[in-house]
Amino acid sequence: MGYPRGFGYVLDFSDRTMEEFFEDEFGVEIYDEQNQSLGTSKRNCLTGFLLRADKQTALRVLRALWERREGLIDAAPSSADAREAKSKSGPFQEVIDYLEGDLGSPNTEGVETFERDRTLEELVADIERTLAANKPEVAIDHLHTYCMKKFAHLLKARGINCDKDEPLHSRFGKYRKCLEAEQDLPEFTVRALKSFISLLESFNDLRNNRSLAHDNEILKPAEARFIFSSISAILVMVRALEAARYGD
Repeated sequence: MGYPRGFGYVLDFSDRTMEEFFEDEFGVEIYDEQNQSLGTSKRNCLTGFLLRADKQTALRVLRALWERREGLIDAAPSSADAREAKSKSGPFQEVIDYLEGDLGSPNTEGVETFERDRTLEELVADIERTLAANKPEVAIDHLHTYCMKKFAHLLKARGINCDKDEPLHSRFGKYRKCLEAEQDLPEFTVRALKSFISLLESFNDLRNNRSLAHDNEILKPAEARFIFSSISAILVMVRALEAARYGD
């Protein structure tokens, strides 16, 4: 974690850029007094935060730092610091692997039967069975199908039809515009909804190229677990916004 500047540092962050990174990426005040139990350096504040964080949050932070670290190494592959950092990757990756393996099955809170439809009922039941067997990588294809049906249903309820081949992110884009026209949404919610469009566009690619929808090399279980949880979080938020629409 100290690459490339030594003890007390975190990657290439200055005090300011580390503060901005944690605020922008995670909504965390990394220099908060609660994170200074071990000291006030960047390294100590990060360690203090990770000791307090739940496993899911700690894993998100470590993944983001890992990706930034790999980017720094790839930017200077021939430097001595980069070679040394590459040789010390093992323990960091082992921590990530441990946390990923300890998270259990993804939460299925966002997946529900929203109308009387036999295909939908079988789809939801199959997703639940697959996750109960702790195989999120197998559920990715059906989760995508579920999302396609969900947003087609929400649009149809507003008198808007979808073409059968209309991709998921396009359906969600139409739905987002409906929500913004119907409700006075907080700024954070507006920004979150916009960010979901690109996330769901990436989900299309994963479904086509990294799931059992075709003859693909499927995702690793840890990757699939994170993706499933992320998409489920979108569905939970949508359910809350729909409830607000009807004044529930």
